Amino acid sequence: MSKTVVVGSRIGLHAAPAQTIASEASAYEEPVLLSLAGTDESVNANSALLIMMLGAECGARVTVTSTNADAVERIAGLIEQDLTLHD
Repeated sequence: MSKTVVVGSRIGLHAAPAQTIASEASAYEEPVLLSLAGTDESVNANSALLIMMLGAECGARVTVTSTNADAVERIAGLIEQDLTLHD
């Protein structure tokens, strides 16, 4: 299953947002993959570093893929949120 969503974090999928997503993705046994929409390259969502390497900025379209539908919905939902830490 896959779902494409728009990045909601003001800073894109960098530092804090990437760590939040990686922590959640690690809870699932099945791999969760992320890719920028329109590209063939995907990264494992268990790694904050790999998520940051996607270079997904605010407003970018990211596709979440996994055999676990709950994982896809949960991770897609996080990507859509503004996960930026506020001062």
